Amino acid sequence: ETTEMTNREEAEMQMSELDLLSSMFPSEEEFTVTDQLAVAELKHYAENESAEVPSSKVQFILNVKPEVSNASLVEFSMVCALPFKYPTVLPEITVRSSLLSRAQQIHLNSDLKTYLMQNCSGEPCMLSAREWVKDHAAAYIDKELSSSSETTSNAVQSEDTTFTRLWIYSHHIYNKQKRKNVIDWAKELSLSGFCMPGKPGVVCVEGLQSSCEEFWSRVRRLTWKRILIRHREDVSLEGGGHAEIQKQRKFPPLEEKCFDAHGARGNHMDLGQLYRFLEEKGCADIFQMYFGVEGH
Repeated sequence: ETTEMTNREEAEMQMSELDLLSSMFPSEEEFTVTDQLAVAELKHYAENESAEVPSSKVQFILNVKPEVSNASLVEFSMVCALPFKYPTVLPEITVRSSLLSRAQQIHLNSDLKTYLMQNCSGEPCMLSAREWVKDHAAAYIDKELSSSSETTSNAVQSEDTTFTRLWIYSHHIYNKQKRKNVIDWAKELSLSGFCMPGKPGVVCVEGLQSSCEEFWSRVRRLTWKRILIRHREDVSLEGGGHAEIQKQRKFPPLEEKCFDAHGARGNHMDLGQLYRFLEEKGCADIFQMYFGVEGH
């Protein structure tokens, strides 16, 4: 008896749910959209008959402090992505907290998924998911510790590491201080990549997920005309030792790349040179995400 929802209706429901979340959780500490471009595409799609289907899922983070008397320091992050067919299909949610062991995190996420499957098909459910996490997540921190402390410490050591590559777009990067910050912070956080100053400005950083996220949170606090993450790549590394991380890197330690077209100020970069540089590194497809055209 259920009528199939159209893609456009789903897009509209996603937009109204995002609006609701941002009005309920206005502070970035509670709710952050990690991919503004995807939201812009989704909005355009919802409002225009002729628009293309968006190219990437909307992704965001909800941070939740559980209501537990002694848990003032506990915070859970719900890392969320909405598939195009959401709310017809379930959202993708991973709950994380530094206080959860690997086993506890798996247990918590599998229980959340069961809850969603039983309660949320076809209806927007981010708020009920958030409520569930708020009410139940803290209990998982103490679970399974009795089994033996030895297994717990092993679980923590073999925790999977995520390698992340962020492709950041800025309207322009001229300011010497900002350029210095980008280089210094990348060095401090052991990130590789490159920064192309000028207009537009392109920054790529790669390394441990937590280091990339720290880098982004610092960079975005500076004053920019416009800055956003154009694309994000995440790779789960089994065990995640130093060698594994090095193997994923496509770039040397972060340095400035000036593909100067002309002029002493170096405002306008030669995009053909940028394309060839990305191609050498096996990243040619990124060019299209920045500039919307095939390179060469």
